[in-house]
Amino acid sequence: MEVSFVASAYLPDQYPPPDRPEVAFAGKSNVGKSSLLNRLVNRRHLAVTSSKPGRTRSINFFAVGRDLYFVDLPGYGYAKVPVSVKRSWKKMVETYLEGRPTLKGVVLIVDIRRDPDSNDLDLLHWLNHHGIAAVAVVTKADKLSRQKALIRASEITKRLEPLIEHKPIIFSARTGIGREELWEMIKCLIR
Repeated sequence: MEVSFVASAYLPDQYPPPDRPEVAFAGKSNVGKSSLLNRLVNRRHLAVTSSKPGRTRSINFFAVGRDLYFVDLPGYGYAKVPVSVKRSWKKMVETYLEGRPTLKGVVLIVDIRRDPDSNDLDLLHWLNHHGIAAVAVVTKADKLSRQKALIRASEITKRLEPLIEHKPIIFSARTGIGREELWEMIKCLIR
């Protein structure tokens, strides 16, 4: 699979042409979004990972073959940045989500060790209100025992259930658990 970085954008005129379906990836700043993207396309350094949350500050577009864009949205909630910067990220992301005609859905990423918070729930409410499909992925499954991971996934599912159509996908960037299931969900979104 040919995958490449296309653009970092802050404004709509910096987006690539809307010539193919897009799936966006969203979540708190420390949920493993870049690691998930890298594992999904089996590339180690496509999306830059960092030990410091909040490094993604622009909307990053990646071409997946010739038929799809993955869109890495700035993280929310955790990043230690000024409130004014967080507000500008929010406006930038909402502008993208509301105005991009080729957006087919958003993958919401939640850390299995943390409960979904008000930011996660607010995003799901917002996506539902705007008629944008959402898929939930519970990352870092390898950080817990299999039994504990299943219990946590069940607890997270109960919290998100009213706002999502499908049960969250349990995912590990380290082991690859959930990779094929997430690809199947992405294929359903872009049909």
